[in-house]
Amino acid sequence: MKAVLLAGGFGTRMREETEFRPKPMVEIGGKPVLWHIMKLLAAQGITDFIICSGYKSEYITSYFANYGAENLEFSFGSGPPNGVTDRGSHDEVDWNISVIDTGLDTMTGGRIKRIQEFIGNERFFCTYGDGIADVNIERLIGHHESRGKLATLTTTQLRSRFGVVDTDENGVVTAFREKPIVNDLVNIGYFIFEPGVFDYLSDDTTVLEEGPMRELAQAGEIAAFLHSGFWQPMDTQREYQELNEIWQSGKAPWKIW
Repeated sequence: MKAVLLAGGFGTRMREETEFRPKPMVEIGGKPVLWHIMKLLAAQGITDFIICSGYKSEYITSYFANYGAENLEFSFGSGPPNGVTDRGSHDEVDWNISVIDTGLDTMTGGRIKRIQEFIGNERFFCTYGDGIADVNIERLIGHHESRGKLATLTTTQLRSRFGVVDTDENGVVTAFREKPIVNDLVNIGYFIFEPGVFDYLSDDTTVLEEGPMRELAQAGEIAAFLHSGFWQPMDTQREYQELNEIWQSGKAPWKIW
């Protein structure tokens, strides 16, 4: 199964980090957040990646084009060949990566449409290139197959950023709840799509959720897979710092490799 990674946005809410590179290339523990997503997927058997780039596409292309040389060990000496000896390999040698420039201003729905020829008539995985979740891909696929829909999206319940105060009918405080989980579900990406979803897309499609997904929902063609594990987007500087702190703790939930 191919994985389509949406990595073309401007990342304007993280201008401190994205002025010179696309947001999916902002680093967690010295590696791009996009790399972390790919490692998590590869650990679960998905190693064929189509990266939908846009803003500063050349940065992503350059990173992966030079990945092998930058992640091998070398010994330098005076002997042949050319004084350089390859001493090792990296763990990503079996990855197949296509970086496709899907346009600077293209919205997410249009980006997916523009890589249709690389998918063909196959089911595919898709997610955003700036959100990490330790989703069990085998269970996600199984859920998708059991529902028989064109699309399955992964949902989760958010934890409130703030503590909550409970009061009775007289306005008397009865309890404090520290950052409770809210009832509403949010879409975190980690989609499974059948090729039929391309019929709902066009090159000028706006944001995926604003048009195509609404039409799919109205047609009863989207299943929801509930994820109760870790999920963290990287939309703000605060979230970027949180992800780095989690990684530095040595207890990153998404590090399953």
